[in-house]
Amino acid sequence: MGPLAIGAIAIAIAALMYGGYRLNKRRNLRLLREARRKKYAPDLPPLINPTASRTVIPSDDTNVDDHPPVERTVQIEELTEKEYDKWQERDEHRDSNIMELRLILEDIISELPELEEQNEEFTEEDRVMNLDARAEWIVENEENLEEHATLVETEMVGSGIIVEESPPENDDLDERLEREGGKSGAVQISLAWDDYNDLDLHLFCPSGERIYFNNKESECGGELDVDMNVKPVSNNPVENVVWTKNPPKGTYKVGVHFYKYHRKRGTKKNTKYRLRVSIFGKIQEYSGMIKYGSAIQMVTGFTIGTADDLSKKYSEFE
Repeated sequence: MGPLAIGAIAIAIAALMYGGYRLNKRRNLRLLREARRKKYAPDLPPLINPTASRTVIPSDDTNVDDHPPVERTVQIEELTEKEYDKWQERDEHRDSNIMELRLILEDIISELPELEEQNEEFTEEDRVMNLDARAEWIVENEENLEEHATLVETEMVGSGIIVEESPPENDDLDERLEREGGKSGAVQISLAWDDYNDLDLHLFCPSGERIYFNNKESECGGELDVDMNVKPVSNNPVENVVWTKNPPKGTYKVGVHFYKYHRKRGTKKNTKYRLRVSIFGKIQEYSGMIKYGSAIQMVTGFTIGTADDLSKKYSEFE
């Protein structure tokens, strides 16, 4: 057998091995996605359609109630393996960034009182101490937090796991919102979790504003009307951002930050959460997990109006 034939066989074997490697990697990626859903959203059925439609409200439906079209962002479970690797690199960079900027809260609040037993009660003085500590933290770290938030806002891929069917029967998000007096509206983003930790919503608006606990009302009409667990008052908390009407056209991004780990029985440094996005009555559900000390997560996003559509004017959004 001549050198050319040996070379051709070697190339063929290498091609087969590479093809097998690619197939195996794709299989492992699929298994990773399935494992992630089981870990972060164990009550959900297996992922049936990994390329679920990104259209929330299609263009041909926009004459109904004069609503513009709405598209959501790509989520990590919809990425190719190469795209996912790049996203993971960006995510690791964000985690490094929040550490470099010293935005972990332990340094300031570690000396404040914590409730170790679930039947203990906190006092008004305790609550004020925590609010004052958070205000102090913002004053000292506002510039760094803005820098970190700007980095997070550049992300175009959402980390939340898509909930493609109805949430579990025992989901009580609506009851939590009613309990806390949360408003509903044309655009509503609600975050729920099941321990005493303090998670925070960060809503990046089309105007460039960011709605969060230090900026609860935006000039573009959005409002954070429920903000919980600065002090660990509840193991079934909820937060809520809403535009009761007239949400601006453009791109919105939804961030979640693990602001404070409360050392309380049954509460850990990893917290599962669920996120509901309601846009003109169309609901999108997401699930995820966030670790204390990690970067703000860009969970999902959506755009109201197409590129051409953004130059048009719409009547009242109700």
